[in-house]
Amino acid sequence: MSSSGQTQFRYTQTPSKVVHLRNLPWECVEEELIDLCKRFGKIVNTKSNVGANRNQAFVEFADLNQAISMVSYYASSSEPAQIRGKTVYIQYSNRHEIVNNQSPGDVPGNVLLVTFEGVESHEVSIDVIHLVFSAFGYVHKIATFEKAAGFQALVQFTDVATASAARNALDGRSIPRYLLPENVGACNLRMSYSAHTDLNIKFQSHRSRDYTNPYLPVNHTAMDGSMQPALGADGKKVESQSNVLLALIENMQYAVTVDVLHTVFSAYGTVQKIAIFEKNGSTQALIQYSDIATAAIAKEALEGHCIYDGGYCKLRLSYSRHTDLNVKAFSDKSRDYTLPDLSLLVAPKAPGVSAPAPTGGWQNPQAQTQTQYGYGGSPYMYPSSDPTGASPSGHPPPYYG
Repeated sequence: MSSSGQTQFRYTQTPSKVVHLRNLPWECVEEELIDLCKRFGKIVNTKSNVGANRNQAFVEFADLNQAISMVSYYASSSEPAQIRGKTVYIQYSNRHEIVNNQSPGDVPGNVLLVTFEGVESHEVSIDVIHLVFSAFGYVHKIATFEKAAGFQALVQFTDVATASAARNALDGRSIPRYLLPENVGACNLRMSYSAHTDLNIKFQSHRSRDYTNPYLPVNHTAMDGSMQPALGADGKKVESQSNVLLALIENMQYAVTVDVLHTVFSAYGTVQKIAIFEKNGSTQALIQYSDIATAAIAKEALEGHCIYDGGYCKLRLSYSRHTDLNVKAFSDKSRDYTLPDLSLLVAPKAPGVSAPAPTGGWQNPQAQTQTQYGYGGSPYMYPSSDPTGASPSGHPPPYYG
């Protein structure tokens, strides 16, 4: 192991279900710690803002093996653990449980973290949340979101006393049935205090409100609820469609560049913009089409299919809430194809390499002229029911390289 790895991880330590994190960003809150650690197992306790510089924390897992999994993962990973772009150093703690008089959620504040149990996000409107909590005082701001714990909201009051009164009265209680849709059963409220003191609301929508700023921009599309998920005939949530697809790329054994994604997705329509990014340790991309219909065709055709032969770079697709991406015109991680004369910026086509195009149906001339590069001689897999990966025409899939 390199010297840098030796300073970050101590293998001589006795494993503990409590993990010690160092070099945290200023005022790192419990939610950020949980987001970093939750994929390794159930978190039962945290203690943050420890040390003279308040840049250390402890996270306690429910099981020893979960803590071992986290420490081992980052010890062998080339990508360090990060919070807000800052590298976090991880090791086992000398303690075997966290003993603190108050967890972060018990330290009184003017902002409540509310978890709505037994409901989906579209079943409790922000107006109902405001009605329930404004009974205890003036509500400044509300922000709703979905996390692993379920549908949650941050509710900001004027002061700690008002927030405490609301928590004491409502924690463990249920929202009155007449405020909920007929198909919804009980909605139980679970509350803790948030480390936030002043929420940053960017615009008024069905997901967020700032009642102190009447001049805040309004997202009309969101306000009328059109972005909220609809229900199908079976009562299950139907995904809201968009002209922008979110692609999660699994089992990456070969490079996936902007040009590769453009070749794959432009086979189903004109691609306007592409952005590639890393999130939660995986590679993801946003692909923007001109309309929802084209995006829907591409999603149906490419969902679950692999860019390369052998099951490599499998695509998991969903609709994004974005409608118009703001990307750099030409970079390694993004491209804007709507700008004029973009072809002058694109690198020359590799000699002897042709672009794949669907032969069994609609063809896009853009797909026939797109730049291609070699990636280990691995084939692009067309969507097909043939397990061999044959293209719709029955011919073998083309190869890069």
